[in-house]
Amino acid sequence: MGSYDVKQEVTDKYSLRGRVFNRLREDILSGKYKEHEELKEVAIGEELGVSRTPVREAFRQLELEGLIQIIPNKGAYVTGITVEDVKDIYMIRSLLEGLCARWATEKMTDEQMAEMEENIYLAEFHASKGHLEQMAELDNRFHEIMYEACDSKMLEHLLRDFHQYVLRVRKKTLSEAGRGEASNKEHRQIMEAIKEKDAKKAEKLANRHIINAYENMVKSGLNEAYNES
Repeated sequence: MGSYDVKQEVTDKYSLRGRVFNRLREDILSGKYKEHEELKEVAIGEELGVSRTPVREAFRQLELEGLIQIIPNKGAYVTGITVEDVKDIYMIRSLLEGLCARWATEKMTDEQMAEMEENIYLAEFHASKGHLEQMAELDNRFHEIMYEACDSKMLEHLLRDFHQYVLRVRKKTLSEAGRGEASNKEHRQIMEAIKEKDAKKAEKLANRHIINAYENMVKSGLNEAYNES
């Protein structure tokens, strides 16, 4: 019995740390905490209803991800994601998305394909109506379907993290004139390549899709889009 209690305590501890970490990362990436802003253990602990220990542990993980900097005897400060980081993420992500599409071509189930087809149909409908919020949600879900279909927990984890890091700027640039429709068209082309079991074509299209998204950001004014998002 004692052994079980200890194991349960350890499980709860790490689960709590994980919840605090995910909440703080989301708040940093959403812009709630600004660059150079100090994160205070006591205030965050009170806000989240936890002790300082899981907050401190979450800080260490956030520092490993490069989202904050812990300065000894001073505190923890937000570094966030810079414009240069966004470029790096998109260049790396373009290669990983291509690989994901290739693997998804080989492993996608009929149910996943049906969901992807419905996703594109709904995205095209909402684009025609100018429903930006729904377009953003469906855009996110399209990529999630592909991540799930690649059947690699390691690749899925990496892509989800990269996807999350640039969510703020993606939401803004998807609203730019013409990009939502263009993105939907590219999604359809990727889907058709996967459906045709053309892994090489799917990889190339998925790679180009992410490059196009980044180039659109630059054209739209990446610095302004990121700072305002």
